[in-house]
Amino acid sequence: MLLLRCLSKRSIFPVSLGGSRSELCLGATGDLVDRCPELNHSRRFTMCENKSPLMERARNIVPHLETTRHKGQAGRIGVVGGSLEYTGAPYFAAISALKVGADLVHVFCPQAAAQVIKSYSAELIVHPLLDSNNAIIQIEPWLERLHVLVIGPGLGRDRVVLQTVAELIKICRQLQKPLIIDADGLYLITHDVSLVKDYYGLILTPNAIEFCRLFGNDRSRIWEMMEKLGRGVTVIEKGLNDRIYDSLTMEKFECPQGGSARRCGGQGDLLAGALATFYFWALESKQEISPATVACFAASYLTKTCNSHAFKLKGRSMTCTDMIEQIHVVFEECFEHKKE
Repeated sequence: MLLLRCLSKRSIFPVSLGGSRSELCLGATGDLVDRCPELNHSRRFTMCENKSPLMERARNIVPHLETTRHKGQAGRIGVVGGSLEYTGAPYFAAISALKVGADLVHVFCPQAAAQVIKSYSAELIVHPLLDSNNAIIQIEPWLERLHVLVIGPGLGRDRVVLQTVAELIKICRQLQKPLIIDADGLYLITHDVSLVKDYYGLILTPNAIEFCRLFGNDRSRIWEMMEKLGRGVTVIEKGLNDRIYDSLTMEKFECPQGGSARRCGGQGDLLAGALATFYFWALESKQEISPATVACFAASYLTKTCNSHAFKLKGRSMTCTDMIEQIHVVFEECFEHKKE
């Protein structure tokens, strides 16, 4: 009801853009929306600076640090991923969720990846269950304790593991669990979109190649494909300008540019982990009409700014670990509540 009421109170300003008639309207969130009759959809663009309305909303969802809070209140995040070859990706996602401010992060991975991931950090709770014979029975009790689940970093394409993950997605849907799907998790759903159709509270995080697999190469059909995914699904397309597609309002948000020309591995994992924490905070704030969109914006902004900071220090030798080391500095600059 709140969403419909807010969206109905827009002011419309007809303008001429490139010889075609469009309408600029002030959206419920204070961003400018470009409505083009030719597309029959709305496209929202945010300003490339940290004073944009979405940036202010991102700051507002960050919980205050208070001594009255207990462990777990700032977020209990789950990461499902990892494989024999890829142990870094789930670690990057999990440690980024912690560094942004989640209290606890659980990693559910195959046996072969568990000891390696544990060796990276004592901060993570690692469950070597993903390829066990009774994986679902062992993992399901943990799901109710978690606020947000990330599926995909380093997952690989083992058939048995992917079948287990497909069952986990079904259980998460039943539990109405906020879910983020990244990397090889996206590979899974490109082969069976029904797993996530109409999954309210789902966020997909494709890079350029993964986006093409999901949506095809015809960008004029993006909204048609969004409608096939169903209402309540949000997509953040990673690129030079990250783009957020909100299926509830059928609007596109352009995130600010940033980062550098250094494209080291692991940046998408950092974003996925940060996104999980921001997403829980946005949901917990109870003040957001589009919590997924605000969380996506915050995670995008944080990741690109970490890249920029780390690149200034390390240049061509910068790695994702260098970016993670910048999370504290960037968070303090951009998101932390300032003392009076």
